[in-house]
Amino acid sequence: MKRVFFPLIALALAAGLSHVALGANINTTVARSPEVQANAAPQAKAATTIWVILRNRVLTARLIDSRTARDFVSLLPLTLTMDDLFGREKAGPLPRALANGGKRTHTVAAGDIVYWSPGPDVAIIYRHAGPSIPDPGDVVLAKISSGVKALDVPGSVRVRIERAR
Repeated sequence: MKRVFFPLIALALAAGLSHVALGANINTTVARSPEVQANAAPQAKAATTIWVILRNRVLTARLIDSRTARDFVSLLPLTLTMDDLFGREKAGPLPRALANGGKRTHTVAAGDIVYWSPGPDVAIIYRHAGPSIPDPGDVVLAKISSGVKALDVPGSVRVRIERAR
């Protein structure tokens, strides 16, 4: 029994590994196709990263995966005049309300790009200070990785938000 059993296991294992290897080769070939790379790579990058441009600065932000964030991206590129609010954020009105579907929060951090749905306004938090966000709360759309202090200037700023290229 052992003599028959072990060769059958080896044969089944070899067949399974060759199937996996064949599948990997097919996927690798498709992934390496220049046409696929040219069409897919920019779209994937643009879907997850945006730029916040003010004066000579470009801040990079990573989108949160939510229906509200995806709807926000559908508005881009967008140029807004953002006013100072509470000495901690720059806020400006969007051209329309965004879809519901993002998780609401009552606390924000420096670098958060948030949506205030009663507005409909978008805000960029440049300093963590002050009380918690009143009901219904903010929906975090994206997080700026660095340089958010560039928004810590008196008065209004003109900001362009666009998909990363």
